[in-house]
Amino acid sequence: MAKKKNRQKLPKLGLLYLDYVLRFFDKSNFKGWPDRIETVTYHWKNDKDRFIKEVKRKKIDVLIGNIPATAYETFREIARELPQVQFIPSMDTQFSNKSKENVTRFAWKYDIPIPKTYIFYDHEKAEKFIDKTKFPKIIKKSYGPSNYGGYFVHKVDSAHEAHNLLAQKKYHPVYMQDFVPMEADVRVMLIGHKPVCAFWRRPPEGEWLTNTSQGGSMDYMDVPKELLDLAVKVSKAANAEYWACDVAVGEDGKYRILECATAFAAFPYIRDWIGQYLMWKFSDGRFPLPNIPLYNWEELGKMDASVLRTLRYITFGRYTPSYDGAFFLDSKTKVTEEGEMYLHELDVLYPMLLTEDRTKEEWPSEKWNFQDNYGRTIRKVHAQSNPHYNDEDENSESAEQENMVVLTEKKVEKLLTSVEGIGKKKAEKIMEKFDTAELVHALETAPEKLVEEISWFKKKFLTRLQEEWKEFKKKL
Repeated sequence: MAKKKNRQKLPKLGLLYLDYVLRFFDKSNFKGWPDRIETVTYHWKNDKDRFIKEVKRKKIDVLIGNIPATAYETFREIARELPQVQFIPSMDTQFSNKSKENVTRFAWKYDIPIPKTYIFYDHEKAEKFIDKTKFPKIIKKSYGPSNYGGYFVHKVDSAHEAHNLLAQKKYHPVYMQDFVPMEADVRVMLIGHKPVCAFWRRPPEGEWLTNTSQGGSMDYMDVPKELLDLAVKVSKAANAEYWACDVAVGEDGKYRILECATAFAAFPYIRDWIGQYLMWKFSDGRFPLPNIPLYNWEELGKMDASVLRTLRYITFGRYTPSYDGAFFLDSKTKVTEEGEMYLHELDVLYPMLLTEDRTKEEWPSEKWNFQDNYGRTIRKVHAQSNPHYNDEDENSESAEQENMVVLTEKKVEKLLTSVEGIGKKKAEKIMEKFDTAELVHALETAPEKLVEEISWFKKKFLTRLQEEWKEFKKKL
């Protein structure tokens, strides 16, 4: 009797959780996985070393979970300490999760259409730009918690409005885009670069925000194939196992990416599909690839939202001429730029693909963490991939930009002690209260914070420090 072939051992899966962060996956999303699935929770603050030890102790091979913006740079460091662990999605794929600024840099690199975008770290340059640019503009908070339904997105119609908004909000960096009149936007969710759900979000009459929390409406019908093509292109550029992007449909008929990330709200059955896809990816074919027909969302979307939020483990049969429902599939078509096509013909054009396993970092923080990279090196970090706009050229893509200011702790100490009345001991006290990035952020956006949080730091110190800071930047 022939011996059975030994099946390759399955990798040890782990689910990544963080305190105070909603969980995207649960073990039930990986129904049928035969081995124990571990969980590890990151507890913030100084938990990095303990977390790394726990992952090693549990011998996890694949760590699955989204990382919020405020923990992204820490997990870049954690991933480097765990080279034997595969993060899903990878840290490079999650680059866009950190900030709108990162989404923009991702789009600039891969020639992805977005509204004209302007990013400034030097607020004086931002103010000068505001005085000479055309309006209306959109000003957004680039970095931090989620956008809470558009509450950190502002339309300004004049330089006066823009100056007042920045004085009040103190956003850093200053992130501006040209206002693009939109008919609607479309959220597209993809698994293995295949669209699995898409829906329109339309603004209420006379408004411009499409968020449903702001009164916008949504529906699932007749999302254009060409818009799905753009979403697929973006997912492939990100090498994303799962992905969501918001695509603006302009009144000019053009499609532009507004947002994209691996962290997004999804129905339970979509999270199940992602789990099935990952089980297929890591089982060398022992688990089947989920079959998710294109435009399935049009039929599912006819259900009440309360039902959609509870559906689990939905499966579809593959199309054959004799399959039940063939009459419906053979009679329903979509109009595309290539002509009218049957749904099953379209479905073949969007296969679910295996993502690449990469070892080289595409977005290393030493180069691309413009937000808070001040303490890494003495040299200036030059803005990368920032071609200038030509007003007549919509595809020139980029923005006004300048060099980042970067500092070491030694440089910070020298800056502080250059202020009369601040010696080495007082400088050390300031540096205990504010790390390098926080100090520069305060000097650029909210210098009064130093007076408020350090009892002995008088206004005269602040005035002198601001003067020294201006001179210091000129020498860099």
